[in-house]
Amino acid sequence: MHFFSQSFHYDHSWAHVNVGLGFKYPNPYCTHVTTVDVLDRSIDPNTGIIRTEKVLGCKQKAPIWIVKILGGSEDAFVREVSFVDPKTQRTSIHSENLSLSQYITCIERIHYTPAPSNMAERTLFSQTAEIQTRMAIWRSVADKMESWMTERFGQNAELGREGFEGVLRNLWDRKDSPTMGSS
Repeated sequence: MHFFSQSFHYDHSWAHVNVGLGFKYPNPYCTHVTTVDVLDRSIDPNTGIIRTEKVLGCKQKAPIWIVKILGGSEDAFVREVSFVDPKTQRTSIHSENLSLSQYITCIERIHYTPAPSNMAERTLFSQTAEIQTRMAIWRSVADKMESWMTERFGQNAELGREGFEGVLRNLWDRKDSPTMGSS
């Protein structure tokens, strides 16, 4: 099993970041995400926590020979479940690949919370991923495959960060725009 982990701050409030999550895709940095389908959204009447379940459609960038050997296609799907707690200002997102999961799994966990140093204007982002092959193959081959997938995940995570920064900047600019003012 290989692990990926990162954390950083967005220079936007937790509320702004959470509004931005609804506009995250499409963006020019994450062209591999082609569709976002909301399967379910509910609010717990006791806690106020908003639960959203989505399926993201992606175009895989895996080498074609891997896709052919495993019998997949360039279309891949990921299940994402998020929990937004407005009382504690904590957002948790859990995602897992649906496509080719019988061969390799990627479990991602993301958390957004107000940054302790400046809660009103910054949001702490933390992300982890566990990548594991599930095939009965030589450990050295599995290790190389996991390593490659972890490296690819890191590259996509950086693109995701850049793309989401752009989405947040655009929302902020739009909010301050005279055309978005009161009527």
